[in-house]
Amino acid sequence: MRKAIFLDKDGTLIKDVSYNVDPSLIVLEENCTEGLKLLQDEGYLLVIISNQSGVAHGYFSENKLEGVRLRLDELLGEHGVKLDAMYYCPHHPKGSVSPYAINCDCRKPMPGMIIKASKDFNIDLSASWMIGDILNDVEAGNRAGCRTILIDNGNETEWIKDEYREPTYKASSINEAASFIFQQVVV
Repeated sequence: MRKAIFLDKDGTLIKDVSYNVDPSLIVLEENCTEGLKLLQDEGYLLVIISNQSGVAHGYFSENKLEGVRLRLDELLGEHGVKLDAMYYCPHHPKGSVSPYAINCDCRKPMPGMIIKASKDFNIDLSASWMIGDILNDVEAGNRAGCRTILIDNGNETEWIKDEYREPTYKASSINEAASFIFQQVVV
């Protein structure tokens, strides 16, 4: 079985610009590429797990997300980093676009996207990590059976805690998270 780093996109991997699908506005977060390269070289798959409720709300069509993926591939490729996959949830229960206006098991904090990726890529979830900037990311990872890291950059505003919303570790960046994960591997 394989191991993976599941990454939230907005606010974790890239600067958070609400409902953005314009590739020209996509900018990598600081202090992320060295850590991603380290994890990739250690044999981890790099998989984006992202809620994209802008589809359900009618802000953009689902096909616009391909341009986002291509821009991410370009930006990360400049640093020798390759994404293995991008999973997104286009749903929101209060959306205005049918059939996307539904409750689903893929919208974080539910673990559906992580579970699907684990089946698609034969991933051992207990050897994998979810990294995100809010506790919904942490909860999705914990529910899936991963270890979790919260990038504590000020994006979490609710701080509603329970057993699923407790990260394994808190870090200030993906690079710091990668260093922590690497230390766990070599111990």
